[in-house]
Amino acid sequence: MQDTLRDKGLRKRLIDKLRERGIQHESVLQAMTVVPRHFFMDSSFLSYAYKDQAFPISSGQTISQPYTVAFQSSLLDIKQGEKVLEIGTGSGYQCAILLEMGASVYSIERHKDLYLSAGKLLTQMGYRPNLFWGDGYLGLPGYAPFDKILLTAGAPNLPDELIKQLKIGGKLVAPIGATKLQTMTVYHKISESSITREEHGHFSFVPFLPGKI
Repeated sequence: MQDTLRDKGLRKRLIDKLRERGIQHESVLQAMTVVPRHFFMDSSFLSYAYKDQAFPISSGQTISQPYTVAFQSSLLDIKQGEKVLEIGTGSGYQCAILLEMGASVYSIERHKDLYLSAGKLLTQMGYRPNLFWGDGYLGLPGYAPFDKILLTAGAPNLPDELIKQLKIGGKLVAPIGATKLQTMTVYHKISESSITREEHGHFSFVPFLPGKI
């Protein structure tokens, strides 16, 4: 794996574009400056790694558009040492961004090939996330509660099980909707019986499917 001066220059140019699009969260931009996105790309798309686009990876999944990664990460507003549950490890790129922001990441992936490849790559890069192969709809109750939860796939509705695993005062970010376009939604857990929500525009994600591993 090589991160050349050209790669770093293209990454800086991408960060400048993200700033122009309204991303102002400095710890997010710094993390995305450090993490080489091309490490997580299929070899067929390496020359496009720093375009602000989503691209296919294995198992019919995608590596999200950098703007989407930056937007979700900004909404999460990670603080150093926070315990974060990520639903959908995918390529591992979003996981690496969360780790660079100082989170303790617990990430679950339903596709075994992605679970294995992301784990291998992240380890090679010196990261130490807690990765799991399983059903994201169930979350990780044995490791709850979490300060923050992030869904990286479009869910028709919010699984109750995930809200149960969110700490009071915690935040969950998820693209919600039953069509190809979802609404980026932030849930704040005020108490065990009280949750507020905010909507932050429309995005397109691969579907979040229960019971599929």
